[in-house]
Amino acid sequence: MLDWKKLDKLEELEHIKELSKEKPVIIFKHSTSCSISAMALNRLERSWNETEMSSADAYYLDLIANRDVSNAIAAEFGIEHQSPQILVIKNGTCIYDNSHMGISYSDVKEQALA
Repeated sequence: MLDWKKLDKLEELEHIKELSKEKPVIIFKHSTSCSISAMALNRLERSWNETEMSSADAYYLDLIANRDVSNAIAAEFGIEHQSPQILVIKNGTCIYDNSHMGISYSDVKEQALA
């Protein structure tokens, strides 16, 4: 089972950038009002293998409730806002992002563990 860490404060972005220098960090930006977002989240959670991904931390952002954090992520990592969206952060940089039905566990795993 995927053990999400909640991302709901702007200050946590700096922590995530620093943490990503030690291990990969995954951020899933979820729209609680979007059925595609719910489907992408469900697919990711069903596929997630905690043993394979034990070296990564996974953060969950409810972007409806935390729009400011979502906007800060886009600005901080130089990516276009999407919903749903997944990001892989390494060494303080977003090395991978995808959205909607492009979100797949195998791609996230490949990028995070490379």
